[in-house]
Amino acid sequence: MTDPDANPFKSSLSRTRKLFGRISESFVKQTPITDELWDDLEEALLSADVGPSTTTWLIEHLRKRAVDEQMRNTSQVQAALREELTRLLGKPAGLRFSTSSPLTVILVIGVNGSGKTTSIAKMAYRLTQEGHRVILAAADTFRAAAIDQLKVWGERVGVPVISQNPGSDPGAVVYDAIQAAGTRGCDVLLVDTAGRLHTKYNLMEELKKINKVITKLLPDGPQELIMVIDATTGQNALLQARKFAEDIGLTGVIITKLDSTAKGGFAFAVADDLGVPIKFIGTGEKVENLTPFNPQDFVAALLAQD
Repeated sequence: MTDPDANPFKSSLSRTRKLFGRISESFVKQTPITDELWDDLEEALLSADVGPSTTTWLIEHLRKRAVDEQMRNTSQVQAALREELTRLLGKPAGLRFSTSSPLTVILVIGVNGSGKTTSIAKMAYRLTQEGHRVILAAADTFRAAAIDQLKVWGERVGVPVISQNPGSDPGAVVYDAIQAAGTRGCDVLLVDTAGRLHTKYNLMEELKKINKVITKLLPDGPQELIMVIDATTGQNALLQARKFAEDIGLTGVIITKLDSTAKGGFAFAVADDLGVPIKFIGTGEKVENLTPFNPQDFVAALLAQD
């Protein structure tokens, strides 16, 4: 496990960690296990937006372990909590790349304001640092500002952006981007799509249309369909993500704005409810502040003492 002082999630989870302060103190003191401990832990989990169903499961499972393993003090509960939280988040999952095509396509979705376009730029920067040749598709054609925003980010990170006029067919933009990727020798295409709500049927259909354009040109694409979720919106965002997962399938999520909220426990609800891996966590405003998700580091940061 990473040294807590070097843990990239520690500062992002500082507000959430305060909710666990009382629990952490009990753990350190190695006091006997009491009903108050369970009550405090449940309150902390719910306050951190872990979610009712996930919280209930965790508490019941930990109580059973405490009995089965004959735990005597809170430090043993802490160890068990760390194990269960880490297990809940699953294994680290990096981006999936095409094994049969020279081009990997990553489709990124999310509602307006979630940090979607910024996250795409951060991914592009990270991928170029890793040696990939990246190209962006401005398929959010419903808003002229979205196209301009992606172009600005493209210039900042040194990545070309393929776009058309506002109101153009998003599928046509993606088609042009795939062709341009081949011409320019790019091996990763990141597609920015329109910010949308799951209740807008026409926009969901538009997304499916984009997907069909990709699969027609690249039968094994897209390799990733990632949703960007704003942690500050908490449980409400799960309704949107769940609808996307049901209608078009998701391969992963990016969670943004953890440093702006005390709802860092939302990550556990996402992993438990959607059943897809968390790919990255936004840990700040700079282009470098997109960190590959590591469950052990995340849990360690959450339970760390300041």
